[in-house]
Amino acid sequence: MTTYRVPARWIAADLRARWGQSLLAVLAVAGIVTALITAATLLEEGTNPWRGLFTQTDGAHVWIHAQDTVAGKGEDVAALRGLQGVTGVAGPYRSAPVTLANEGRNAPLALRALPAKPPAIAHPVLHEGRWLDPADPDGVVLERSFAEAEGLRPGSPFTVTALSGQRHILAVAGIAETAEQGFYPEWTPGLAWTLPETLDRVEPAIGRSQSVIGLRLGDPDAARMVVQGAVTQLDERVLRISTWREVREAMMLDNRLLGLLLGLFGTAGLVAAALAVANVVGGRVLTQSRDFATLKSLGLTRGQVTGMLVVEHGGLGLLGVGSGLAAGHLVTALSLYGGGGPPLSPMSTLGITGGSAVVVVLAAALPAWRAGRTPPLPASPVAPPSGRLSRLARLALLVRLPPALVLGARDAFTRRLPALLTTFGVAIPMAMITIGLGCWASLDNFLRHPEQVGQAAALVVKPGRLPASSAEQLIKADPAVSRIYPGTDVDALEPEQTRTVLARAVGTSAEPYPFEVAEGRIYADSGEAVAGQGLLDMMDAKIGDRVRVTVSGSVLILRIVGRVVEPEQDGKVLSFGIDSLAPKDAVPPEFYSVVLKPGSDATQVADRLQAASRLELEVRRVVNPAERLAVIRVVIVALTAVLALLGLANLLTASAVGLRDHALDLAVLKAMGLTPRQVTATLVTGTGLLVLLGVLAGTAAGASVVAWLVDLQGHTSGVGAGIGRTPSMLTLTLAVLVAVGAALLVTLIPARRAARALIPVAVR
Repeated sequence: MTTYRVPARWIAADLRARWGQSLLAVLAVAGIVTALITAATLLEEGTNPWRGLFTQTDGAHVWIHAQDTVAGKGEDVAALRGLQGVTGVAGPYRSAPVTLANEGRNAPLALRALPAKPPAIAHPVLHEGRWLDPADPDGVVLERSFAEAEGLRPGSPFTVTALSGQRHILAVAGIAETAEQGFYPEWTPGLAWTLPETLDRVEPAIGRSQSVIGLRLGDPDAARMVVQGAVTQLDERVLRISTWREVREAMMLDNRLLGLLLGLFGTAGLVAAALAVANVVGGRVLTQSRDFATLKSLGLTRGQVTGMLVVEHGGLGLLGVGSGLAAGHLVTALSLYGGGGPPLSPMSTLGITGGSAVVVVLAAALPAWRAGRTPPLPASPVAPPSGRLSRLARLALLVRLPPALVLGARDAFTRRLPALLTTFGVAIPMAMITIGLGCWASLDNFLRHPEQVGQAAALVVKPGRLPASSAEQLIKADPAVSRIYPGTDVDALEPEQTRTVLARAVGTSAEPYPFEVAEGRIYADSGEAVAGQGLLDMMDAKIGDRVRVTVSGSVLILRIVGRVVEPEQDGKVLSFGIDSLAPKDAVPPEFYSVVLKPGSDATQVADRLQAASRLELEVRRVVNPAERLAVIRVVIVALTAVLALLGLANLLTASAVGLRDHALDLAVLKAMGLTPRQVTATLVTGTGLLVLLGVLAGTAAGASVVAWLVDLQGHTSGVGAGIGRTPSMLTLTLAVLVAVGAALLVTLIPARRAARALIPVAVR
């Protein structure tokens, strides 16, 4: 019984004596596991809101937008229902585009006619308010993300303008969610459901509306084959097609990017945590070897000494794993689901928890096994191994550095394995911090140079009720306007006619829109185009290839002459001059992309244009993609703090080992005439050199790969390579100085205390 009480008491006493370092280890491991849990939750498909919405709404897997006709709808439904794999059909529903005016802002909106009784397939899920009621013909139900973006609540009145220019006042009856399309404004136009008679009143002309049909499939993976059959049945009437895969990807928003960043930091942090635990336990073995020898002389076996260290430090690591697991679930529940929602799957939770626990316990077990081999000689002193001067110490002697620095350079690498663990333990967190700074620099570059991501224009202006020529004159008359480019966005069917891509006709071949071309060149002739990486991957095309797309039933053949960085539609965008479109699709322009003079305020220009047009123009400010990625900055700061804790844990261990090695040397150094300040410099130099080496190595490694990592993510996400930026030299220099300075300040306190201690105390 005594042999079990002794280790327990020793562990309790050791934890009380070093509670600060123990707490540091727990917090560091907890932070890493929290990052891993959050990353896995963001990346796991079950957390995508699309899945839950699709189940609740009994959603359709394929949505087809076709030209509206008076006759033939019954035959269309019968033909589509007869396609192999189709288990249900939603619609056809009549849909018409309108513009919503709200507090001086204009937003594109599609009114969809649905009956008062929600359909069985693809029925919206009511979130607030009530569903459509024939007793309230002006009531509409808005899609939730659109309502939130426009600040509309049940009961709010709003004005819509039809293509004919007629204005109608409607009111919000309810707010609902759907799995039919992604969230606004990433997915436009917004969506609203209204009664058929209300839509007929707002837009009576059949030629200005579309017919929308949803197909529910028995096998979702057969969507491509079903779409091909549907296009054959509807012939040239098909305008746009979207599938469940596109909506699912759109609803992920930026979760995947954030998840990959957290996963990268968490995985590297787990390696750093393992090194920190191994370094801490190894440091205890060196500094407390006399305690272990005494315990063994009292009858403890090798296994008991080893187990004692594993229980103490492995227990601290497991406590950190458990805390991180709880914190990770809490963070994801609050940030993703507002306090509730689907948790991480059991297999993913078990994998992260079990893997982290195994890594931590193994990191503690290896140096603990060495402690079990300590001989039972309690009186034996612990001295650093002897040997020749290191090359660094010889260099210090050669350049005639002060004695304190020479002695510190000699002591830095006396113990090779602890020195290596300390260096790597500092280098890995520093490398990840540098990668975080590179991500920050990439976001800053987006904000400072939006033209590099296809956003040279600060405003998009639609003529509204004004003639195109009058709208163009009003825009050019503003003194802050530099250039304007007429444009039209059309939906284009890719060659197999199973998916819809965005075809953006903007500028002309003689005066193209100022895209920043990452590869190739800008279009300079009719029939030439530039494309995003996502479109090139989807069509398996490369620069120089010709692609065939279908626009409004007409075949358009374009030659891709360049690749641009395209943040919209996952890069599935084809851009070309407006003169490449057929006259019926190009005239009049749908919008004007407005490039402002440097230093102009986009909001003020938008207000002036609307005032000059008496609110006839529809002016929208272009949203930079970096603005919606602002949360990444918060994540980088939080992860930097966790990584700094890991570096601090390694630093405290290195300081403890250095002080223990110098316990017998302090008397000799003072007898040689070194002042307490010089003794302090000796102790700080020994640890500071390891920190400096780790910081420099980590900074160099992180700076060398960060641009490649960002470009790799850009390529795989469809945005395209060419967006990664390395932190500036000033930023890297400041990061190195802050890291080294903080490390020296941390080691200075125990070093000064040891240097000022009386000689007998130091010897003890």
